[in-house]
Amino acid sequence: MIVLDNVTKRYPGSQEALSNASFSIEQGEMVYVTGHSGAGKSTLLKLVAAIERPTSGTVLINNQNVSQLRESALPYIRRKFGLVFQDHKLLYDRNCYHNVALPLAINSITGSDAGKRIRAALDKVGLLNKEKAMPITLSGGEQQRLAIARAVVSRPSILIADEPTGNLDKNYADDILSLFSAFQQVGVTVIIATHDALGTANQEHKILHLDHGRLVNQQMEPA
Repeated sequence: MIVLDNVTKRYPGSQEALSNASFSIEQGEMVYVTGHSGAGKSTLLKLVAAIERPTSGTVLINNQNVSQLRESALPYIRRKFGLVFQDHKLLYDRNCYHNVALPLAINSITGSDAGKRIRAALDKVGLLNKEKAMPITLSGGEQQRLAIARAVVSRPSILIADEPTGNLDKNYADDILSLFSAFQQVGVTVIIATHDALGTANQEHKILHLDHGRLVNQQMEPA
């Protein structure tokens, strides 16, 4: 479970990126974070993923107060998360297989176990036949699928995506959102920042709408 209680984030020399936000996310929920460019969506995701710490307020991840954790403890809590960035952050000097292998290598998972998990992740996103391909040869949608495979290979309990369909046409965007829905249906908590919350998810989902750093609306929407 994720809880933000009266959370504010202010960056040095700037206005508040997030102001007094309070909400909770249950395990296995699908949540869309919506709002205009600069509304605070990326900041909210970074706070949830323990990439940033709040200026004030409390962020709880499974009853652990992220603000009170030592720096040395943060890598362990971050293992709960799979992160998908809008710009993919792929390694273009490594093939698809080795891109997906990176999180496992960081956690010292190698050998046949790693190989099985890498190929299973590639298979889930429809790229098993391209494990030796270089990312530069993939389409935009395929690059996003590769980023998702890398995010889920460590079997995270929480999957966070920042504008994952922002640069894709509608067909690719629908495919990507269907992938996220499939992960949610097997118990993964999915949090997606997007301009458009109306995707192809097959179940009800929660919407957190931001406006200039303030959470102005929380609602449940049918898919």
